[in-house]
Amino acid sequence: MSIFKKIFGDPSQKFVKELGPIVDKINSLEDVFKAFSDEQIKDKTKELKNQLTQGKTLDDILPEAFALVREASRRTLNQRHFDVQLVGGIVLHQGKIAQMRTGEGKTLTATLPAYLNALEGKGVHLITVNDYLAKRDMVWMGQIYNALGLSVGCITHEGGFLYDPNHKQEDSQRDVVGGFKVVEDFLRPTIKREAYGADITYGTNHEFGF
Repeated sequence: MSIFKKIFGDPSQKFVKELGPIVDKINSLEDVFKAFSDEQIKDKTKELKNQLTQGKTLDDILPEAFALVREASRRTLNQRHFDVQLVGGIVLHQGKIAQMRTGEGKTLTATLPAYLNALEGKGVHLITVNDYLAKRDMVWMGQIYNALGLSVGCITHEGGFLYDPNHKQEDSQRDVVGGFKVVEDFLRPTIKREAYGADITYGTNHEFGF
């Protein structure tokens, strides 16, 4: 440990500690949204969008938005965001880098700032390292966004896709890659322009850069 850390402390730890009140606010809303029906969750998305048009900022609605995503995730994936993931989501929203260990749920963490920023209606891009991950994450996390009333797209080298819970592919190829199965169900083929027009779009840096 350097002499500066001994005297002034770790600035990262201080920063994370300052986020405590925001995390507490998110947690205080958990029981409120648990009582919501599925339709009320989608209605809440519309309400948050309206709040932005009436002068509120993304930071103002962040606690409600994050708490809503957590509840949608609990219902669809049976995965509840932990406090460390809430902190990671806040950090990403603020334009900073969130370093998380393997297994701490980076993919799930990204749904928090993605949903929040998508409420502005300008589109959010989530960049993955390859086409496989873009498709996997879209189908996986798309269940959350769909429950929240948002559209989800995916851009790959082969074309565009939209998340559609009613789309089935009978002869879908299921290759085991990195412990996950590629499931083509829910990936409805479309033109790339339409996929780009979704509220949230997954893809590689090559595709977005192009």
